[in-house]
Amino acid sequence: MKYWLFKTEPDVFSIDTLKSAPGKTAPWEGVRNYQARNYLRDEVKKNDLILFYHSSCKPPHLAGIAVVAKEGYPDHFAFDKKHKYFDPKSKPEKPTWFMVDVKFKEKFSRPISLEELRSHGQLEGMVLLQPGGRLSIQPVSEKHFKYICELTGAKILPG
Repeated sequence: MKYWLFKTEPDVFSIDTLKSAPGKTAPWEGVRNYQARNYLRDEVKKNDLILFYHSSCKPPHLAGIAVVAKEGYPDHFAFDKKHKYFDPKSKPEKPTWFMVDVKFKEKFSRPISLEELRSHGQLEGMVLLQPGGRLSIQPVSEKHFKYICELTGAKILPG
């Protein structure tokens, strides 16, 4: 099992949006960065755990936990000329972009801000806290994931 941090803008797709989705499951669509795409296509696997992170808000924060419900598959929105994620270079026979399905597991009892995360020495080395750690899909070590679960009082613990 691997652990991940997925970033999203809460006014576009929030932990509450996922929680209220049919079956509490939704596609993680619209990733348009090649490294993030590679993670979705090649490394993110079913049952991997995800830290759900709200970005582009005040303050940016961890909001909860999701799980990968379906491994990477072509992002079909890239083929739809009317969709905001359309990419004319991506073709069904040779897709450029991939997505996974995620399932809601838990909303934290309180948001854990980026500032608060930075204050915990136990999170040293976490990609999110590194200069340039802006990627929307990031690996998280089991140690860091477990520490965050303990910090938040999450019911889901890795291992």
